[in-house]
Amino acid sequence: MPTNVPQLLAAEHPVTSTILSRYLDPEVLQRMADRPIEPTGLVLGNLAGGHKSPLSGFAVEFAGHREYVAGDDPKHIDWRVYYKRHRYFIKQYEMETNFVCHLLLDVSASMRYGEGPQQKLHYAAHLAASLAYSIVRQHDKVALATFDDEVRGHVPPGNTLAQIVKMTQHLDGITPVAKTRMPECLAELQSRMGRREIVMIFSDFFTDLPALETVLQRMRYSRHEVVLFHVLHHDEWSFDFSGMVKFTGLEDAQELLTQTEDIRQGYLAALQRFTTNFDALCQRNRIERVAIDTSRPAADALLDYLNQRELLLRSR
Repeated sequence: MPTNVPQLLAAEHPVTSTILSRYLDPEVLQRMADRPIEPTGLVLGNLAGGHKSPLSGFAVEFAGHREYVAGDDPKHIDWRVYYKRHRYFIKQYEMETNFVCHLLLDVSASMRYGEGPQQKLHYAAHLAASLAYSIVRQHDKVALATFDDEVRGHVPPGNTLAQIVKMTQHLDGITPVAKTRMPECLAELQSRMGRREIVMIFSDFFTDLPALETVLQRMRYSRHEVVLFHVLHHDEWSFDFSGMVKFTGLEDAQELLTQTEDIRQGYLAALQRFTTNFDALCQRNRIERVAIDTSRPAADALLDYLNQRELLLRSR
């Protein structure tokens, strides 16, 4: 499948061509083209695909033997084993299957921070759309859901180019205005999923970590692979402010006028405590956390992530 998807779909969907170009950069897609997204564990799916299933069948890669029972197809009998043991055994194989990836995007008001391409919501949406295209390109299924204090929208799983159009149209209609109720929204979305799927969550994760951990544990109990894209603006990572600055809350009306030099050390210490606790949560539950700084080019952030994912798969 070619990587110039905005141009490719322009003829079929002229109204959405501009929307597609906001979220899909051909240069980014080209750089991602040779980086397949593979599940780090066994997956369940309902189509023949390129990933190992936890179920055994009679196709693709040899997995082992089981004793023959009445009704089994004799063509799967391993005659070499019969000649050695004088008993009938059936050859079994690992089935290959497609996977389903759920992209869950926090669209709460705090995600409005930043300008232009570095705005957290725009950046996170760009990451999600690029990953969605890569997943569809390899014939796997992808779904999108957005949430703040409630689930705002859901695009069910699909694996065609039309799915990318639906997703970018939904992303383009987002207006972040509300506070987040992440644990409750994730619990609702998790109830709609099957088992052994991939869940990628894009957020600044300004939420209650113990409550978040509870719902993430439910996802892991259902054998989902969970990846958390922790998206913050460079200002939030480094606090590079100077002089007197007035801070205005995005999810409430509070304002704070302060000398930034007086609070920088305390802010960075609080951020360090938060990320330390966040990392510990992820390690306890075997969840991947990907720290994202929106000042970096999105292509670099995605390629770094996909390279690390590939290394992880090779080490298993």
